[in-house]
Amino acid sequence: MAKLVCQGALLQCSFGVAPSSLMVIPKGPPVTTSYMNAATIMDFVPMANIMPFGMCSAPTNPAVIATTAAALGVFTPAPCIPATVAPWVPGAATPPVLINNLVALNNSSKCMCMWAGVISVQMPGQFTVDVP
Repeated sequence: MAKLVCQGALLQCSFGVAPSSLMVIPKGPPVTTSYMNAATIMDFVPMANIMPFGMCSAPTNPAVIATTAAALGVFTPAPCIPATVAPWVPGAATPPVLINNLVALNNSSKCMCMWAGVISVQMPGQFTVDVP
């Protein structure tokens, strides 16, 4: 069974070089797990919920394309600026587990970056609460 994700969860992008932490901003009365704010699939906002992953090596990222061109064609990563535009999928949706009428985020969910990166949960931030 999957774990409920909360504030401080460890995230990793498939094109990032370093992990990042999830920041949870409650959307209504705070719901906690292990004394940390519980996350929902709507906690996907770049630089508010999802922090940078160090350097980005996605070949579709315009910043990587520009730094590679400036290095005369030698592939050069650029600083990561997350570009997530859609919620985490699928979340704890079957059966639905709701937090303030939003689907809870579990550690098997993924979030897609606009530059083709796949963001996954490496460590949910707590290990006591299970969700489907």
